[in-house]
Amino acid sequence: MHTVKHNYTTMPKPLSCAGSINTRGLRFSRAMVFAIEQINNSTELLPGIKLGYEIYDSCSSVSVAVNVAFQLSGGLDPVFNTGDKCSQSGMVMGVVGASGSTRSISMSHIIGPFNIPQVSYFATCACLSDKQQYPSFFRTIPSDQFQADALAKLVKHFGWTWIGAVRADSDYGNNGMASFLHAARKEGICVEYSESFYRTHPRSRIQRVADVIRRSTAKVVVAFISTADMKILLEELSRKPSPPRQWIGSEAWVTDPDMLRFSFCAGAIGFGIEKSVIPGLRDFLLDLSPSKVADSPLLTMFWEEAFNCRLVKSEATDRSVCDGTEDIKTLQSSYTDTSQLRITNMAYKAVYAIAHAIHNAVCQKTDSTTQCDKFTKLEAKEVLNQLKKVNFSQNGYDVSFDANGDPVATYELVNWQRNESGSIELVTVGKYDSSLPVGQEFLINRNLTWVEGGTQVPVSVCTDSCPSGTRKVLQKGKPICCYDCTPCPEGEISNATDSFDCFPCPKEFWPNAERDTCLPKPVEFLSFNEPLGIVLAAFSIGGACLTIITAAVFYRHRSSPIVRANNSELSFLLLFSLTLCFLCSLTFIGAPSEWSCMLRHTAFGITFVLCMSCVLGKTIVVLTAFKATLPGSNLMKWFGPSQQRLTVVSFTFIQVLICTIWLVLSPPFPMKNLTTYKERIILECALGSALGFWAVLGYIGLLAVFCFVLAVLARKLPNTFNEAKLITFSMLIFCAVWITFIPAYVSSPGKFTVAVEIFAILASSFGLITCIFAPKCFIILFKPEKNTKKHLMSRGL
Repeated sequence: MHTVKHNYTTMPKPLSCAGSINTRGLRFSRAMVFAIEQINNSTELLPGIKLGYEIYDSCSSVSVAVNVAFQLSGGLDPVFNTGDKCSQSGMVMGVVGASGSTRSISMSHIIGPFNIPQVSYFATCACLSDKQQYPSFFRTIPSDQFQADALAKLVKHFGWTWIGAVRADSDYGNNGMASFLHAARKEGICVEYSESFYRTHPRSRIQRVADVIRRSTAKVVVAFISTADMKILLEELSRKPSPPRQWIGSEAWVTDPDMLRFSFCAGAIGFGIEKSVIPGLRDFLLDLSPSKVADSPLLTMFWEEAFNCRLVKSEATDRSVCDGTEDIKTLQSSYTDTSQLRITNMAYKAVYAIAHAIHNAVCQKTDSTTQCDKFTKLEAKEVLNQLKKVNFSQNGYDVSFDANGDPVATYELVNWQRNESGSIELVTVGKYDSSLPVGQEFLINRNLTWVEGGTQVPVSVCTDSCPSGTRKVLQKGKPICCYDCTPCPEGEISNATDSFDCFPCPKEFWPNAERDTCLPKPVEFLSFNEPLGIVLAAFSIGGACLTIITAAVFYRHRSSPIVRANNSELSFLLLFSLTLCFLCSLTFIGAPSEWSCMLRHTAFGITFVLCMSCVLGKTIVVLTAFKATLPGSNLMKWFGPSQQRLTVVSFTFIQVLICTIWLVLSPPFPMKNLTTYKERIILECALGSALGFWAVLGYIGLLAVFCFVLAVLARKLPNTFNEAKLITFSMLIFCAVWITFIPAYVSSPGKFTVAVEIFAILASSFGLITCIFAPKCFIILFKPEKNTKKHLMSRGL
């Protein structure tokens, strides 16, 4: 490849086109000229205003297109002045083109910031619908996104699940094929291979693509390729016999009459832009003479190539000079063929779209006449805004643009069929209209012929269908459509055959054994009907009954020395709080509700603080009672019954305040836990505010530690006051239970979290009643001889 080097001291040579002229493209440009002349002669559209134009050949080159875009964005020279007062002759009001997607993208990036509207008639890349990147881009041809969807539905319609894919390595091919493959995957279609190439690639690359097609097991090939690239590929395939293939083509090549010469592609099907009729166009195209042709370099090149002669004698060629007998009406070429006007109509409509936008900007209709101010200072941005609103009909074809600058997508389904003479012709066999409801867009109204002239739809599959409850899994080292049917993973189902994916059930559902449907998950909570709930409820009620029995024993012997010596008022209050502690654990059993969630934590917190307050009061009484026996001490008057009651109420009130704040700001609430177990739902109470919960526990722990410290300080007092030893031991049990509770609570799953909390409540409650009251009850009931004042004063408990 020759690399051009610039020394930046002289202007580089202007870009020029190489190769022969594209006669089909020439027809497009001539159709634009025809449209402009129609508009200039119209008394309804832009009356009194003449449109000027300048035509550039992009030479199918991005660099040339970019060069043109820079010229357009800078304004044109006033070449249109012919003596008339032509306003704004250097202003570009709109651009028609470019024909290809890559060139249109390059141009749009340059002229877009200048708000110059660009209307393409052949750029189909779906990427150009992005108004963030291409705000001034419009097109009269549908986006490839619509064609890709239509092609995927077409392949699915005929039951092909095993196909090959070939694309041009360009914006058109890459983006179009990406859209198709995405749509194909949604339709359950598998792709054996996806190859790309470009016309400028070395022949070895194109040979490799051709060999892939020959060796493949897929009988259907989808080709998203431009005409120029497709010609190169088919020429390569024609050099060496290839197994028959069913070709599915994009509109860029499948409707090109020049492609019909590849007879081994007979039976090819694809979508094409609707055929149209443009009255007067053929006469305009054929209205050429040597004198008219000589005024245009493009027409001169076309004329000389078509008739193999030179209009002007030149020594640089061996062609003879044209003698004037050449008749274009006898010429058979894409330029003169107007039987299949498809893209030509797109170019024709593009010109009219810009004209209507200018008309709406500078013309006003008064009564039955239309007045246009040709001296209005018109900006390209105003034309751009009006172009978004155009909605008209030309030759029976509607023209309008959606928010993305795209028209309504309608296609003809075309089929390459052999006629009676054996030649291949393009036959319309159906239609696709994207504006119709889903499932009704696609219509086939004529018999198709297939590869090798067959009348039966060819089969292209790799593996039999997978039943519901399974999914397709690729076999290692084999193509994508050769798969194993693997059962869906845990928690997922497939309810259709040939499913590529298994789908997770909704959060509250779980698959059945066959994994082809979702069933509601069983709901789990700590119930009164299950063994664990029954056992915990039994211990709770049993503990409450034991506490009541203890209180009855104490009340029955309330006048006995051992009861009176241990502060009977605090003892009865402690027994009452322990009864509530046992009973509050019942609120943790059963289905959580809004009220039970708030009650269980607050009731537990308040009753335990009441319990701890009583134990703390008893500990302080023990200490003050001993100090009061010392000479000169009057402590007992400072911690008498009133002070003891006030201490209990004060400590309990603080917990009530904490619980109230918790309930007001972020109370506990019932929730469905869907994360602990995948296959079932755990009903539980969310804490609402974790800070509130741990504040409640922390306050209980603080009182317990304080009580424990005081009890330890009082443990060596004389035996007369040895209740401090019992309190110390009970606090050891209490603290041990709740310290072990924290990690167990955090790590226990589901309903066992609740069970751990109940166990901690019951264990600590049983520890308190056992350590503090069991020894006294034993003496009262079984050692009455020790329940005397003399014995208490001499030996203690």
